[in-house]
Amino acid sequence: MNLVSGLKQRILPLRQQAALTNRWLKHRLENVLPDLMNREELDLWVVIAREYNEDPVLLSLLPEPMLSARRRTILVFRRLASGQVERWNFGRAEPGLDTMYQGCWDKAKEDQWVCLARHIKEWDPQAIGINVSDTFAFGDGLSKSQYDQFVAELDSLYVERLVSAQRVAVGWLETRTQDEIHAYAAINALVHDMIAEAYSRNVIHPGVTTADDVAWWFRQTMTDIGLQAWFQPTVMIQRRGRASVPSHSTILPGDLLHCDVGLHYLGLATDTQQMAYVPELGETEPPDGLKTALTKGNQLQDIFTAEFVAGHTGNDVFLKALEAAQQHNLQAMIYTHPIGYHGHGAGPTMGLFDQQKFVKGSGEYELHDDTCYAVELNVMETIREWDNQKVMIALEQTAVFTNGCVRYLGGRQTQLHIVD
Repeated sequence: MNLVSGLKQRILPLRQQAALTNRWLKHRLENVLPDLMNREELDLWVVIAREYNEDPVLLSLLPEPMLSARRRTILVFRRLASGQVERWNFGRAEPGLDTMYQGCWDKAKEDQWVCLARHIKEWDPQAIGINVSDTFAFGDGLSKSQYDQFVAELDSLYVERLVSAQRVAVGWLETRTQDEIHAYAAINALVHDMIAEAYSRNVIHPGVTTADDVAWWFRQTMTDIGLQAWFQPTVMIQRRGRASVPSHSTILPGDLLHCDVGLHYLGLATDTQQMAYVPELGETEPPDGLKTALTKGNQLQDIFTAEFVAGHTGNDVFLKALEAAQQHNLQAMIYTHPIGYHGHGAGPTMGLFDQQKFVKGSGEYELHDDTCYAVELNVMETIREWDNQKVMIALEQTAVFTNGCVRYLGGRQTQLHIVD
């Protein structure tokens, strides 16, 4: 059995995927969302979006088989005195919505905005959350036109009670349930198997195959097994005696390879970077310098994840880890991001590739338990066997922060792949 056939057998049929993600959604709406609205003391959360201009949060709130907003979709979440949350649909009755939301709008009897404003007046909430944010795109999905139409129907008393729902939106997107975490591990294991195949003679023929060929092999393979990349995969070559090697170049013996690949499955994104070595004739393993460099990359991962503490901000974690790395004489960069429904997901930023310092806004958001991160970083190392040329070991692996500990989902790379 070839790789594509083997991977396809691990992908659920579409209808089973839909049933699974709906089960996850129901659990999340009944358990995750009430905790978040109670934590943030939000009485009402109003999510409004139009077809083809979806709020980034909305798609994560829609059950299968809905794939988008229809005309104007309005979902409202009302926190009760008991701490539970009622879920209301102020839009059209679309397939699947009635399994998760109570419908309350009759188009034949009442204007949509009038219906929404009437209910808000009856409920008399103190804090009404809407998706507007200067900091997070994930909490900024309410368009100007829909905001204007919404407030035009509200009494001034309730307009004054409108607040940003950014922390609920981010919390909703970043929080993973235990079932999602378990599934995430298997999804990442699937990606690791794909990378192992890419770094083999089944895909790479030194002297013939280019780095771009391998990048497109990744994307084609994702498509062939019924999944999608969320960004164009890349493959990079580092070569002894060359400052840079273009991606259209042919892969040669002695090259150090780097890939960056990410896909979506079951509503969850992956983001993975791993390294490989193409042996010279007569070689059976990489030069010791390259193996040491990878070990230092793993050391940086350990230094970094040791700083993960619930309640600490992304900046706290990033700056302490960078200082610790310098104390260990590592030439290091850290640029880790949250991951989940989106590849570059909702949650705290921990360093940026082009900003190795305090990050305003998203870097000031704190870590919470049961959240996932693409642990992305690199070290530069001088390689004696390459005439003291510096190489970059860039690693990225999805990990979960749960019960105060970091666990890599599907494992992490601790040895260079060998293209033999």
